[in-house]
Amino acid sequence: MAAKGRSSQPPLRAAFLPALVLLVAALSAAQTRPAGAKPSRAAVTPTTATPKAYSPALLQSGNLLFQQDCAFCHGRDATGGETGPNLTTSRLASEDVNGEKIGAVVRNGRPEKGMPRFDVTARQIAALSAFIHTQQIKEATNKGGRKGVEVADLQTGNVEEGKRYFNGAGGCATCHSPAGDLAGVATRYKGLELEELMLFPKDAKWKVTVTLASGQTISGTLEYVDEFTVGLFDSQGIYQSWKTSAVTYKVDPGVNAHADLFSRYTDADVHNLMAYLQTLR
Repeated sequence: MAAKGRSSQPPLRAAFLPALVLLVAALSAAQTRPAGAKPSRAAVTPTTATPKAYSPALLQSGNLLFQQDCAFCHGRDATGGETGPNLTTSRLASEDVNGEKIGAVVRNGRPEKGMPRFDVTARQIAALSAFIHTQQIKEATNKGGRKGVEVADLQTGNVEEGKRYFNGAGGCATCHSPAGDLAGVATRYKGLELEELMLFPKDAKWKVTVTLASGQTISGTLEYVDEFTVGLFDSQGIYQSWKTSAVTYKVDPGVNAHADLFSRYTDADVHNLMAYLQTLR
């Protein structure tokens, strides 16, 4: 039985994962370049990198639209924000020519990723596309350090060592299977997205059971937990939360298994495991 107000395992710390991901990415990037070498930008050069003559009026209109509807998620310069990806390295945006791909996403949205649909005209799509492509070219030709982490930066480990860690010391094979839940994972996720999934699958549907002071139990999908609060979506899809000092709770052991690895990983473990996962296509 967990102590009152605590799970039987250490609680998650939401701020830890982003810092760990960025640290690992920085270490990986350092290993792929000679000391003092400037990072290459060739990998992020968009297919639209050949300069195109956009009128100042169209670019200004696109900039205004982007700042109004897109910058909150994707950043003012389209290089990524709080919740949206970097559009200057987006494959979809790079493959777009006249707004046909960008327009489809803007008009239909991506509800599964939290992006709403927008009711826009063809002229507005043309303006947004012009702004995004211009930002892509600017970032691709900008001299100096890049803001993001490229897939190549995370391909520094040893595949065989990673496979041994997966099946042995890491304990990954007790819950996951390369031929089962992880089949094709490297096709669905790339770069930092794959590494974040490896370190802590935040989108997984972890189960949690909360026991109230009255003895009543409520189960659902874990949405949030820290030292002070535990929250879940119940079977009706309703969000409920409690102070951890007032309840006891038990989380799916899978979530704690990932969290426990944070203190055990060495740099080599992370690089090697990442190298192995990138072969699962």
